[in-house]
Amino acid sequence: MGVGEPKNSKQIGIFDTPYRALTIGIMLVLTTVAFEGLAITTIAPKLAQSLQGIPLYGWIFSAFLLSQLVGTLFMGQQVDKRGVFTSMLVSFGIFVLGIVVAAVSFDMHMLIAGRILQGFGAGALITCVYASVTLRYPDALRTQILAAFSMAFVLPSLIGPYVAGLIASYSSWRLVFWIVLPLLVLALSLTFRSFRDLQLRQALIGQAKTGSAPAGPKVIRAVLLAVGTGLLLTGLGMITDWKGIVLTLGGLFVMIPLLRKLLPTGTFSVKKGLPATLVSRGLYVACYFATESFVILALTEVKGVSAEFAGLLVAAGSLSWSAAAWLQAKLDARDRGRGRKRRVMLGIGIMITGTVLVILGHILSGGGIMLFLLSQLITGFGVGLANPTTGTIALQHAEPGNEGEVSATLQFVDSFCMGVSIGVSGALIALAQTLQWGLSAGVLIVLTLQLVFVLLSFLASLRITELGHQEHHPMGHEQNKLPM
Repeated sequence: MGVGEPKNSKQIGIFDTPYRALTIGIMLVLTTVAFEGLAITTIAPKLAQSLQGIPLYGWIFSAFLLSQLVGTLFMGQQVDKRGVFTSMLVSFGIFVLGIVVAAVSFDMHMLIAGRILQGFGAGALITCVYASVTLRYPDALRTQILAAFSMAFVLPSLIGPYVAGLIASYSSWRLVFWIVLPLLVLALSLTFRSFRDLQLRQALIGQAKTGSAPAGPKVIRAVLLAVGTGLLLTGLGMITDWKGIVLTLGGLFVMIPLLRKLLPTGTFSVKKGLPATLVSRGLYVACYFATESFVILALTEVKGVSAEFAGLLVAAGSLSWSAAAWLQAKLDARDRGRGRKRRVMLGIGIMITGTVLVILGHILSGGGIMLFLLSQLITGFGVGLANPTTGTIALQHAEPGNEGEVSATLQFVDSFCMGVSIGVSGALIALAQTLQWGLSAGVLIVLTLQLVFVLLSFLASLRITELGHQEHHPMGHEQNKLPM
């Protein structure tokens, strides 16, 4: 039951008076975070050129994604320790500070610092939003509010990249950051009273504790993992120098033991069941988002396409993703989940086709713009088929009471694999620049790497296993245990 829910809550909806302000406010928070993330994809090439930071291009995204991991885990603990209202205010403050730092950046390193703050704040904000759903909405309304969250991402997907491209082309990329601030102020004004009341109720029932909230083992591991990943990505970008080799090896030395603790047993050996599902998902997610990020760079800096047109291509991929997600839900209802593994493999197979097409579009001297468009539509459709399905399959393997842990692990795999893939790709661009191969050759290497990732994802998907609706997974099965 939600905290303080009205007795007649089953007869009202999420937009009725008791919930309206909070519902609109948290949807606006999600919309703002989504818009900022999608807008950056479009303006990143112009931003990097303006700050003379193409060799650090991948860090625009990786800094955000890696710090988002830390923000998510850290604020999840703070919500319980300090209360949801205090946690939300801190999260807003950090996110706004990141926006301002990025907007006034005078070099690429300052921008990356801003992106670190934004990522931490975004992860923390989303954690507070989900905590508010648990605290405020009764069971009967939680499916409604979670479904409404998907609506919050539709509009940014459709207009965010295009609008950001227009602003960057006809004004300044800095304005893309500044226009987020009024939306955040509006979101805070709508949610302020609701979150304050939630914290008061938390205190009354003893949920929120005062005092310090020391970082737990997972938060410390996440911070160390982000540091280790940063060492790896920095080292790869200067791998031709002995310092780069040392940093790369040092990063791997830090990362691998931490990943073994943070991921389910058997992930590194791609054991059947949950580990194979996570490996397959992580690889195709890495492929999709890195391809999307560097397609924009290829279009604007190699093909000479305008930023707003490049943004439309990103929107096309988002649309086909949504269409495929809707289709897989219909198919899942029709076959009662019996075709899930086939749909995952089909989706990844479609992504392989789309990735091949984007490589062809890049190497064609005549432009290949239509191939870029087609590849985005195809790849988006493939990931839309696979992604909701792998999530459902993963939750099938969760032991009773462990569903939240599996959900958190899915989010961790998504963010980490995206951050590493984009970061490694950025390091390859920097390496190509160092060796004077040119930006076009660097992008080709990056896209080829994404093809390798999605092919490996398909191989891992062969080891995905499903549990029938009447089956019960064995308690204590080693491969399904998640680390504490």
